[in-house]
Amino acid sequence: MTLEQALQQGAELLEKEGIPTARLTAEVLLSHAIRQERPYLYAHSKDELTELWWIHYGRYLHERLQGKPTQYITHRQEFYGRNFLVGPEVLIPRPETEHLVEAAIAAVHEQGHRRILDVGTGSGAIAISIALELGLTVLASDISTEALSVALQNREALNAPVQFFASDLLEAVGRESLDLLVSNPPYVPARDKANVQREVRDWEPEVALYGGEDGDEVYRRLIAQAAGVVRPAGQLMVEMGYRSLAQIRPILAECWTNVSVIDDLAGLPRVLVAQRR
Repeated sequence: MTLEQALQQGAELLEKEGIPTARLTAEVLLSHAIRQERPYLYAHSKDELTELWWIHYGRYLHERLQGKPTQYITHRQEFYGRNFLVGPEVLIPRPETEHLVEAAIAAVHEQGHRRILDVGTGSGAIAISIALELGLTVLASDISTEALSVALQNREALNAPVQFFASDLLEAVGRESLDLLVSNPPYVPARDKANVQREVRDWEPEVALYGGEDGDEVYRRLIAQAAGVVRPAGQLMVEMGYRSLAQIRPILAECWTNVSVIDDLAGLPRVLVAQRR
């Protein structure tokens, strides 16, 4: 069987089972099986698959058909122009989260922030991207030591100036010690679990997904603690789900001002920015 035939058969199999972007997925999985980049498939389309290639490709197709996300099969996800190691220990970085990175970079340029913390860092994608774009040392924390292990590998691979530590939100952070706090916290309501996409519900870590029954539990804890660790006039930036804005705004009233919202490319409110009174 040639690479071209294998690619066609894989795409047809995935499409038959309703896997989105079946052709692209087949390309990614076949490329991963033969340890080459995707253009190789077309430059060498008439090459025959070795037995080892076929074994790997078949296994990857089977895993994807069972619902395993492609990123967890290849252990790669691009974010802000860089490849990050990912696995079931961490949430897969989404393109929408790049808006949070962009907002943080802009704030540093405008406000001169130097002490930056990414809470719930997961793979480290947010903290590493900010650190490398700005040339600053960034702090990053997570409650999961398994997630931090992945983040450390990404730090080493990308040579990023990030200091990771374990903490349940801000419990390990000193009072008024931060200029800027960024976070993509868990915000999916637990009551909606049955309606969550299979690839997300069955594979991504629940601790990084669900924000309590109504989806606002972590926001409430994080914002309350942030009032004590962000210095006066410092900033808080959080990613939001499409229903989160109405939940978050009232929580900010007591200690935060200059609240603004950044929409994503779909026009949905994605990043909330607030300043410590």
